[in-house]
Amino acid sequence: MKPLVSILIPCYNVEQWLAETIESALAQTWKNIEIILVDDGSKDNTLAVAKSFTSSKVKIINQENTGQSAAENRAFQEAQGDFIEYLDADDLLAPDKIERQIQLLGDSNSEFVASGEWARFYKSPQEALFIPQPLWADMSPVDWLISAWEGHYMMHGAAWLVPRKIAEQAGSWNEQLSLINDFDYFTRILLASQGVKFCKEARTYYRSGNNNSLSGSKSRKAWESAFLALELGTNNLLLKEDSPRTRHACATVFQRFIYEVYPDVPDLQNRAEAKVQAFGGSDLTPSGGPMFKLMSACLGWKLAKQVQKQVYKYGYGEAALGWKLSKLKDRIIFNS
Repeated sequence: MKPLVSILIPCYNVEQWLAETIESALAQTWKNIEIILVDDGSKDNTLAVAKSFTSSKVKIINQENTGQSAAENRAFQEAQGDFIEYLDADDLLAPDKIERQIQLLGDSNSEFVASGEWARFYKSPQEALFIPQPLWADMSPVDWLISAWEGHYMMHGAAWLVPRKIAEQAGSWNEQLSLINDFDYFTRILLASQGVKFCKEARTYYRSGNNNSLSGSKSRKAWESAFLALELGTNNLLLKEDSPRTRHACATVFQRFIYEVYPDVPDLQNRAEAKVQAFGGSDLTPSGGPMFKLMSACLGWKLAKQVQKQVYKYGYGEAALGWKLSKLKDRIIFNS
């Protein structure tokens, strides 16, 4: 009998995209599938949209709002599949995505996880450009993580196909986490496997520009989650291999965190700086466009980040005016 694939979809306030996502799952050329959708207490019409798809292949679960990780765990508890396909409620699968990956892995006794091609889109999947990345290759778990962390590359959740036994060995999603909860989870998935098999033309579509996206959250709680996720992920990698190359990769993810959070959460920044030093340091420089790089060279990256933040908040005109007024104030205080 052909392996059963469980497609797990946690959702929260995604009424405008959910139907397209479910339709992409139902359109799979691999027909032995079940879809487990967990609505995490949505306040819009998400649950109604989901229920309109209820069938022998689509199971809808409604729970109080307890977060994406809890919704992922509930879906997995209900799943019966030999393979697990995670699918965010605004992303899309190409019709032959799952079939290609199963053909590559063979039966569910595989010790490997399958990855695939992915691309971003904003309004239509026709916009997506599938541009190869260094991660689009067969790799050992440690090599994959080092490449991803050093180069700041990603493989979004839907791109993976995971044999159930590997998911069971990796353990549950950590329900303390919100922002970058997948950093912790998929690090454990990879390290529970023998490696990644890259499946050419197994395509997924990652929706960008969703204002309700968990990845866009930058609250204090979100940054705390991100720090904990990085801490858990790096600890797990070092348990597998504690070497100069893994320690450098761990230092790099915390150095990148420092650049991202400055100046909002100084205590977390200080903790991240201690991590970087403990791991032996990182040579990562802050990223940004030509204007940011010019300001960094002239003012230093911290001051450049403050100006950049004002630009994002107020626009170039008002940011420039604020900058001039600030400098004028400094001169008045200095000369008084």
